[in-house]
Amino acid sequence: MVFFCFLVDQRRTMRSTKPVAGMCSRCGGGARVADMETATRVCYVPVHRRAWRAIVCTFCGAVLKSYQHLGRRR
Repeated sequence: MVFFCFLVDQRRTMRSTKPVAGMCSRCGGGARVADMETATRVCYVPVHRRAWRAIVCTFCGAVLKSYQHLGRRR
């Protein structure tokens, strides 16, 4: 018996945030620097996890800029 599972799930979570000077270019809301984590799962089994840092709008939630976080993982 052969069973193929193609269920792929990707979740993005915000670990911590800090206020930053500046405004969102899309809606004019405030911006924050956030430590983000993306977890990719196939059939509910974690396959890949990546930590990164992004500048996020507090009003509309848009990711304004993202860059690789080289600090330690928590």
